[in-house]
Amino acid sequence: MPEPTAAPAELPASAPAAVAASTPPHLSPTPPGRASSASQQGLIGLVAAAFFMQALDSTIVNTAVPAMAEALNVTPLGMRTALTSYVLTLAIFIPASPWLCDRFGTRKVFASAIAIFTFGSLLCGIAQSLPQLVAARVLQGLGGAALMPVGRYVLVRSIDKRDFVRAMSTVATVGLLGSVLGPLLGGALAQYASWRMIFLINVPVGAIGWWMNRQFMPDYRLDHAHRFDLLGFFLFALASAMLLTASELTGTPGEWRLIALSAVLAALFGYAYVWHSRRTEYPVQDLKLLRIRNVWVALAGNLFTRLGVSGMFLLVVLFLQVGCGWPPVLAGLMMVPQALGSISAKWAVNRLLMALGYRRLLLSNTLIVAVLLASFALLGRESPMWLIALMMFLYGGFMGLQYTAMNTLVYQDLDVKFASMASSMASTAQYLSMSFGIALASLLMAAFLGGHAHEAYIAAFRWTVILMALVTAVGSLIFARLKKDRGTAAAGRA
Repeated sequence: MPEPTAAPAELPASAPAAVAASTPPHLSPTPPGRASSASQQGLIGLVAAAFFMQALDSTIVNTAVPAMAEALNVTPLGMRTALTSYVLTLAIFIPASPWLCDRFGTRKVFASAIAIFTFGSLLCGIAQSLPQLVAARVLQGLGGAALMPVGRYVLVRSIDKRDFVRAMSTVATVGLLGSVLGPLLGGALAQYASWRMIFLINVPVGAIGWWMNRQFMPDYRLDHAHRFDLLGFFLFALASAMLLTASELTGTPGEWRLIALSAVLAALFGYAYVWHSRRTEYPVQDLKLLRIRNVWVALAGNLFTRLGVSGMFLLVVLFLQVGCGWPPVLAGLMMVPQALGSISAKWAVNRLLMALGYRRLLLSNTLIVAVLLASFALLGRESPMWLIALMMFLYGGFMGLQYTAMNTLVYQDLDVKFASMASSMASTAQYLSMSFGIALASLLMAAFLGGHAHEAYIAAFRWTVILMALVTAVGSLIFARLKKDRGTAAAGRA
């Protein structure tokens, strides 16, 4: 299942400085004057609506994949490009959002993000082919990349510290509600209306959000923003795009030359970015932070964990709808327990960190997630609905623990002035690994797929989840590199 888009829910309530992931370190998080109570409530509502729209859009597509594939005349696994292109665009453009706020102001940037996301949704809804849909999803991702960081940043600067946790909890809860409703609503629209409505419902919501932005969004900016690392941005973007292209094409007959070329270009652009970032005062991704143990362990552990789990939602949809013949609504209903499990696990995170600390919690929980992932291989066409729902709930609960612990680890032992860059790197790594995870799951599923019969999809699903569980388990080896910590100290810093 995909991680809920409401990223603030993954940060501990006791660390508002860390939650302000996108706050540039040279800006004070507390402006001289505060907005009125009504304006603050309007601002919270605006940010919550933006998070809800993005969370809904990130999950609502999942259960409509088979219907969309049929309408666009492609295989269900061929739809992976429409999924990975959106996530990859988020990964590439999120690092640019702090500089855009400094240069153009939060009100213009947020309004532009809403407008671009809404226009991209409209284009998705009227797309007539897979390439058109992919292009529209890229445009959606371009707008969505600024929604979370800018919304988070503005709340930190506008809300008093005493009310900040409550405001972030409200925003996170609304975002998680979108992730709960998304799969069910997507299935209902695909079955009873049209998959195009999945995207078109964003148009009126976006229009309301754009109006609210004019009413409630404050305008924070710098008079003299530092120069944007444009060269580093393009080098990083090209390396990421080439690497994803190589992974997307792997397994395609007769494309080995293009695969090799894409891989070589990815390596060259990546090396060029590393060389460039060491010689730039304000790199778009500061690799010097990787010298800090908790930072590189958090990013590397995130990578392998998400490589294993990010494609799970696509696999479950194909297993239920294509393999078992379930209708879209029923398949969407089975996604809801995962989101509910993730929400239910939130209350236990701080307690477990206090008792176990990061090292023991992530070591054990990563292995539990891998075992739960492999256990889905036991399911078949005759598996009862209650059993699938229970497994999804348990899987969602332990994934909720995993996401929270991984996402907060990066801030441990980190000077607050580096919080903005560390969060940018964590968000980028998160979405990059998600896009590669979807590509990996699709590649494995296609490799094991011996035909197009129902039984073929079930067999391919079983072997794929077993291999993905092994990939996930590698993450525990990385988390073992963490220093032993006392639980109370770790939770206290979180």
